[in-house]
Amino acid sequence: MDMTNLTGSIVALVTPFNEDGSIDFEGLERLVDFHLENGTDGILVLGTTGESSTMTDEEDLAVARCVIERVAGRVPVIGGAGSNATFESERKAAGLVKLGIDGLLLITPYYNKSNEEGIYRHFTAVLDKVDVPCILYNIPGRTGCSISEKNLARLAAHPNAWGLKEASGSIEYATMAAQYLSDDFRMFSGNDDIVVPLMSLGAKGVISVWADVAPATVHKMCADFLSGDIAAARATQLENLELIHSLFCEVNPIPVKCALAEMGLIGEYYRQPLWTISDVGRARVVAALRGAGLLG
Repeated sequence: MDMTNLTGSIVALVTPFNEDGSIDFEGLERLVDFHLENGTDGILVLGTTGESSTMTDEEDLAVARCVIERVAGRVPVIGGAGSNATFESERKAAGLVKLGIDGLLLITPYYNKSNEEGIYRHFTAVLDKVDVPCILYNIPGRTGCSISEKNLARLAAHPNAWGLKEASGSIEYATMAAQYLSDDFRMFSGNDDIVVPLMSLGAKGVISVWADVAPATVHKMCADFLSGDIAAARATQLENLELIHSLFCEVNPIPVKCALAEMGLIGEYYRQPLWTISDVGRARVVAALRGAGLLG
């Protein structure tokens, strides 16, 4: 599906598991249907929220195939192809493109981090080899490194660099990045608590964990902003801060999977080293879901 005009709420989809650790494909299809019914504008699979770092290559492709087939062209499907080894990122990207993925998410090389030129070449190695739009992912809190202004300027000019997922949490960084936005290179917030501030700088929406549990709300907030109803978008952002913060009260995706299980959409199972949420965390998540009208 053409991603050219994609704006709004892109859900960073969880990967549901069964109690034995296998992928719950029925649950995955149920989540896709939930998002299609509630206005989600795009679906990202195999990101951090999808626990892809603990999945095999075969599982990655099986999840992507399941979502692509269930979506059936109704919204764009983006696949995470990140790795700290450049050749692995190239290989993952090629496999997803072969499946028919609409776009790719490419993360900075975590742990080994690299130097400036190495990070630039890490991205361009994939960008040069694919023919789908790619979103660059800046999340220094997870990776230990950031896309510098110099590299962002260079990468934004690449024809396959379609956008930036900005998840540093820094308004200063987002303001810098806004200088390089155009019709060919757009920004999405990677932080649910500052979507409206980043949209005021030119972001076209959010790649969202919050949308896992409240897809209609996140879609409407973005649509309101893009249609000019800034006051309504701001009100939605502020009214949902406790829910958003509760979904990050422990490391993502532990709280959001807890929330989805409480809502009856999936089983509450993780891949180690992730583990079940604490009693304090669960109480906070449940209270926030009730406060947002998502639980009875």
